[in-house]
Amino acid sequence: MSKAYIIHENESWIVPLRSALEELGVPHEFWHLHEGKFDLSEQPPSGVFYNRMSASSHSRNHRYAPEYTANVLAWLEHHGRTVLNTSRALELEISKIKQYLELDKFGIRTPYTVAASGKEALVEAARHFPYRTFITKHNRAGKGLGVHLFDNVAELERYVFGPDYEESVDGITLIQQYIRNEDQFITRCEFIDGKFYYAVRVDASEGFQLCPADACQIGDRYCPVGEKAEKRAKFEVISGFNSPLIPKYEAFLQQNGISFAGIEFITDTAGVAYTYDVNTNTNYNAEAEAAANVSGMKEIARTLSQYLKKEIELG
Repeated sequence: MSKAYIIHENESWIVPLRSALEELGVPHEFWHLHEGKFDLSEQPPSGVFYNRMSASSHSRNHRYAPEYTANVLAWLEHHGRTVLNTSRALELEISKIKQYLELDKFGIRTPYTVAASGKEALVEAARHFPYRTFITKHNRAGKGLGVHLFDNVAELERYVFGPDYEESVDGITLIQQYIRNEDQFITRCEFIDGKFYYAVRVDASEGFQLCPADACQIGDRYCPVGEKAEKRAKFEVISGFNSPLIPKYEAFLQQNGISFAGIEFITDTAGVAYTYDVNTNTNYNAEAEAAANVSGMKEIARTLSQYLKKEIELG
């Protein structure tokens, strides 16, 4: 029997998707790929495979889940299985460097960024960085890992050689242009089956929460968009959102085998948009969706059901 197989490593993130699949009666099975085994001489099961592997898996003690998943995806793709969020999608998920280089191909502006491996190289990169104020972030991250704001190189040097330094799991740290947004918000565009679904406005006045389903708060000092503002809804679906970025995002997703994703951008004081994150294991905020009468997980479940029907029709 063909099923929708969901590849993941975080039980808490799949709860709403499980509910949506059950509600719509979609046959499914969850593959938690923190650990496991597969026989290269065997055929994979028939069905549709939805990859939700996360770049932040190591923060949940699932250090090698992405590496293992990459090989499972290679096995599935070798046998011609339908994979939604392919091995290329995973490659971009775990490297912001590769994300930015690929976004650039589609004319999508990203913040000025320098990559460094090693503490001395990181400080040296900061000394030659063209912007006085800058942030750091991990190349393989998620959840805002490694995001810190610095006003000068001396601050960075104290942090890097101090007891609180967080090294990226892949050994690469990015120094990135600080983008100031006067209204203290970022915009996250959600895509389902490679097409724009909706955009959500994310309040960043009390910290920078990258994932709407997981508490990823970091202090104001480490927030790329600045100081506190009045209390407001953390997430709000934007009615009638439109942007010239949408067709560029869709082309980027199609070219890179990404079916489901959230893409985040921030607009500076001059109105220039900078795209800084592509998340291929996207989650949704239940409160914001309820207010807008939309459901990302139900739409994903419907999409998986449609792909399954095509699989059955093709035999």
